[in-house]
Amino acid sequence: MRELASRGLLALAAVAIGFAAADTYVVVLALPDMMTAAGLTVADLQRAAPIISGFLLGYVAVLPLIGRVSDLRGRVPVLIGCLVVFAIGSVITAAGDDLTSIVLGRFIQGIGGGGLIPPTLALIADTWPAERRGLPLGIVGAVQELGSVVGPLWGAAILAFGTWHDIFWVNAAVGLVIAAALLRHRPPRADRGWDVPGLVLALLTGGCLLLVMLEPESLTTGVTSGLAFLPVVGESRWLTPVALVAYGLGAAFVVRQATAARPLLAWREWGQVARQTDLWGAAALTVALGAVILTFASAEPERAVLADDAVVLLPVAAIALALFVWRGRHAAHPLIPRGSLSSAPAWGSIAVSFFIGSALIAALVDIPFFARLTIAPDDQLAAALVLLRFLVALPVGAVAGGWLLRRVPAGPLTAAALTLSGACFLVMASWDAKSLETFGATVVLAACGLGFGLAIAPVNAALLEHTAAEVHGLASALLVVARMVGMLIGISALTSLGLRAFRSAVADIPPIEEPCNGATTACRAYNGAMRDAGIAQLQAVFTGAAVAAFIAAALALLLLRRRATFSS
Repeated sequence: MRELASRGLLALAAVAIGFAAADTYVVVLALPDMMTAAGLTVADLQRAAPIISGFLLGYVAVLPLIGRVSDLRGRVPVLIGCLVVFAIGSVITAAGDDLTSIVLGRFIQGIGGGGLIPPTLALIADTWPAERRGLPLGIVGAVQELGSVVGPLWGAAILAFGTWHDIFWVNAAVGLVIAAALLRHRPPRADRGWDVPGLVLALLTGGCLLLVMLEPESLTTGVTSGLAFLPVVGESRWLTPVALVAYGLGAAFVVRQATAARPLLAWREWGQVARQTDLWGAAALTVALGAVILTFASAEPERAVLADDAVVLLPVAAIALALFVWRGRHAAHPLIPRGSLSSAPAWGSIAVSFFIGSALIAALVDIPFFARLTIAPDDQLAAALVLLRFLVALPVGAVAGGWLLRRVPAGPLTAAALTLSGACFLVMASWDAKSLETFGATVVLAACGLGFGLAIAPVNAALLEHTAAEVHGLASALLVVARMVGMLIGISALTSLGLRAFRSAVADIPPIEEPCNGATTACRAYNGAMRDAGIAQLQAVFTGAAVAAFIAAALALLLLRRRATFSS
């Protein structure tokens, strides 16, 4: 019965992860309309980048803290909390009418969505013994990777019947439904009960804030009701009578939670968690990760590997990281408990994850680019379908990797899987303008995705097997952070490497004197040479990705083979 309940809990957590992962990609189709709502045009695409980077920042920067809290407070409460945060971010995004509010909503969404992964992986380690974790880890990995396939389709389905706002309203509703379903799996608590006055205050506060964000026309245009939406001072909607009432209700809710015998928020337990967590160290690591993310996520690879603000961001990251290390040595309860990641398979898994991210991003970004350059110059959908050959194989490989883990050790399995992906990248590095038209290209793309998928479960399993149960949430968070940072640094470094190859190829192309419209023989030759230069750029990127995959394979073979020193 207990195992059945655990499977039900894992199923809910996996659905939540899949849904949050889909939201990472759903913005791809909605971005043009979101830019219009924020007052931006196509020419302002660079200014719209925070809509994406804001989500990424929330997804990664706070993850170690969430993972540690799940170790101290429990997996289910953190899962529920993250789903509520995800829903709140979705509501703010859906109601956003300017760039600031949309980015804020996406940032909060990222915190909630990313925070689902560490407690879910740790939940598997808590429930299944080491020799049986492979398949559930593979299934969760497969569901997460399916987000890249389902996300754009999900967004397209909603946009066919509604607006971009509806995507995020649906997100909020689904997140709250899953959170409600998880309530029955909460651990028992002596003071649990329904604080009805607190619940009423919370609902009234949320309702008023929702009115402020939505500004329904039926109320704002009313002779009497409209007065509630006129700012008391200035022009901000957050200074209207409705907003002020929301602030008052929110303050009353806080007072009620501080004095109630059975508060909704169980603040006493959360206060104990705060005392057992190095919040200063967590803040320093968050700043360091945030600065690194902005350094690479805001870069324009055609000009430089780093963003223009790197001269400020990188010193900030270095100082914050130094402070985090200092806190780790001196704090009574450091964010990363001393010695918790000292074994080679533990920190080796994190290193392998970094290089996997560095290689994987080349496939996600540059395979569609190659298709647009060669067989689908004017068809974005056709280019996306080429990438689909890679993406579909990822979740298949994730499940297969989890199953194989019962028979093959994590190190050799990961090394073989990433060697396969690296070899496929080398084949891609030899592709020409006609290669994607062959069946062999489909085989190579599927094999490359399969290799990355096969590596998901063994890397997670190696980390969980070689860390104590008390830090499984934190360790899982660091694994995700390593992969995401690897993707950011990888795309910047590989794109810059490719652009060097492109510029070198362009330098060898004789200039054309007449205006080129493609009609003359000289123009066709010139355009063909420029296309070949673009292919040379992508060949260099694929070669770099192969090197990253081979490094990850070597590290896995060398480091992920020691027997566990901790019991689960």
